[in-house]
Amino acid sequence: MSPHDDVIPRLRQALQAAGHAHALAALERLPDKGLAHDHVRLVGSGVLARIPKQSQMGWAAADNLAYQRACFERAAAGGHAPVCHGVLPPSAPLPRGALLVQAIEGRTARLPADLGAVARALAALHALPVPESTQRAPLLDPADPLRALCEEIAIQAGHLAAAGLAPAVARRIDAEWQRLQKRVAAPGRPPVHLIAFDAHPGNFIVQPDGRAVLVDLEKCRYGYPGLDLAHATLYTSTTWDVDSNAVLTPGQVVAFYRDWAQAVGPVAAAAQAWHLPLRRAMWLWSVTWCAKWRVTSGARASAVPDGEDWSGEHSDAALVAHVRERVDHYLSAVVVGRVIDEFAELEREWSA
Repeated sequence: MSPHDDVIPRLRQALQAAGHAHALAALERLPDKGLAHDHVRLVGSGVLARIPKQSQMGWAAADNLAYQRACFERAAAGGHAPVCHGVLPPSAPLPRGALLVQAIEGRTARLPADLGAVARALAALHALPVPESTQRAPLLDPADPLRALCEEIAIQAGHLAAAGLAPAVARRIDAEWQRLQKRVAAPGRPPVHLIAFDAHPGNFIVQPDGRAVLVDLEKCRYGYPGLDLAHATLYTSTTWDVDSNAVLTPGQVVAFYRDWAQAVGPVAAAAQAWHLPLRRAMWLWSVTWCAKWRVTSGARASAVPDGEDWSGEHSDAALVAHVRERVDHYLSAVVVGRVIDEFAELEREWSA
C-alpha cells in the first residue's frame, strides 16, 4: 500500500477544477523514486505533474511552487531542462499544488558512459548569462554563497550528535568542517553562475539522441558550478540511484571535469582552482544531510502542507528502505574514509 495511492484522483480533481486542457487525459503515476515529489504523467499530452510531498527548501506551499517554476524557466534557456507548462495552485485535493512540466522521454543516465552528456548539460546551465542582481529573485542569491553554504551545513550538522555516528566518523567529518571554516574565512571567491544544486546522476534523463536533460530543478540558485560538478560525481551521488549506480575512478572524475571545461568555455578558467574545495564542501553538505534524514525520517508526517518534512510516511516503503540503506552506508567509517582518500588522489591528479 502506497501512502499516495489516491494521488491520481486528487490530481484529476485539481485539473478539472482548473479547467486544464488535458483534464480528461489518462493519468499514470510513475515509480516512487524521490523524497520530495510524486510524479504523474498526463498520458499523450507531453506533460508531467510534479506533486510536492514537501518543500526541501522549507517554503510555504505556494512559494515552493513559485520557486520551482522560476528554476525550470531559467534552466530551460540552456536547452537541457524541461519546459514549465504551468502551475496547479494549492487546493483541497492538492494541498501543496503541482507543477506541470514537459515530460522528457528517455532513460536514466548510465555511468560512466553518460558522464560526457551530463557534463555538457551542466555546462549549458552554467554558461547561461547571469542576470543583474536585482533580477535574480526569487532564486537564492546570497552575498557570499560559500558562507551561506557553510551555514546550511551547520544547520544539518546539528543532527550529527543524534545520528549515532562512530567516533572515527565524527572526527573525520569534524576535520573536514574545520577545513571548510578556514576556507570561508579566507579571502577570494569564484564567479557566480546559475547552478542546479541537485545534480546527482539520477536526476538526468538521456534522450534517444544522447542529450542529457536535468529534470529535477527545485533547488536552483546563484552559486558555484563546482558544487554541481561535485554532486554529479561524488561517491555519495553516483551510488545513490539504483538505475545509475556506479563507482567512478579518479581518472573518470578528472575526465568529467575536463569535458565540462571544454563545453562551458571561458567559465572554466576561474572555476578550476575551486574544484577540490567545493567538492569537499558538497560532500560535507551531503553527509550532514544523511545525518539529518536519519534523525528526522521517523517522525510523523506534518498535518500542515507547508515547509520541509522528511517523514518516511510520505514515500513508498521500498524507497524509504533504499534511502535508509544508502544513508547508513554513507555514514559508515569505510565510506567516509573512501571519499576523503579520493580527495587526496584528485588533488595529486590536478596538481600534476
